[in-house]
Amino acid sequence: MRSDIITIDKAGNGFQEAVDQTKKVAAYEGISELDSIQLQVLTEEMLSLARSITGEVKASFWIEMENGQADLHMTTKAVLDKEKRAELIASSTSRKNEAAKTFLGMLRDQFEEAMAADPEHYVPSEDILADLPGGVYDEQEWDGYERSILRELADSIKISIVGDTVDITVTKKFN
Repeated sequence: MRSDIITIDKAGNGFQEAVDQTKKVAAYEGISELDSIQLQVLTEEMLSLARSITGEVKASFWIEMENGQADLHMTTKAVLDKEKRAELIASSTSRKNEAAKTFLGMLRDQFEEAMAADPEHYVPSEDILADLPGGVYDEQEWDGYERSILRELADSIKISIVGDTVDITVTKKFN
């Protein structure tokens, strides 16, 4: 069974629809209440992961479920610098770009990685630092919460990056 495709934007529109679609798939497949909750959590954390790392999201989300295995899919366009690209790939189970399986795929991946921009980190001026309490500026870092939840609950996480297209597939097998 394949669910409807839900479009999610950076304002969060479609996020609740994706969760509702997940509930419908769980009910249709007749999985237990606990499994249904796990599937909803996987949906929420997968969508949050993409938004946390890429910043802006306009994504397509759908679920495929067959023989007790749920595959949650999300496709989005994103401009990734080297740091974001590495964080996203580190979220996968294999810690590798799934699009780099063939020789040409590996070449393309190496080229795209080399061409990715270096991350820009904001360094405030002395005047701004003087106005801050204690003169300390702490740039907010991503805490990796979504990644840890996904790794704990999912059986596998596959991330494929080709150009500016990011595909994420999260797989969970239910009894």
